[in-house]
Amino acid sequence: MANNLFISYDLNSPKQDYSSVIDEIKKLGSWAKVQKSHWYVNSSLTASEAVQRVWKKMDSNDSLIVIDATNNNASWQNLSDKVADHIKRNWKA
Repeated sequence: MANNLFISYDLNSPKQDYSSVIDEIKKLGSWAKVQKSHWYVNSSLTASEAVQRVWKKMDSNDSLIVIDATNNNASWQNLSDKVADHIKRNWKA
């Protein structure tokens, strides 16, 4: 089954390798670049599977969130505790 994934990221170090992150996002499925660091991907992967793959191309001080609009869930890496807690408290199933 295909999932509608929205991927957003921040690369926080100077001279980061955007191309490896972008290439990995493009490998996830049929894609469209929505904004500079925001993508739509139609993929057979779940949000957490997509995070695992893209995060491998990122640095530990970067941040990443993947929202699965098909299954109404999300997965992320390195969001601030405040933001992560807010999402968890307010996410509507």
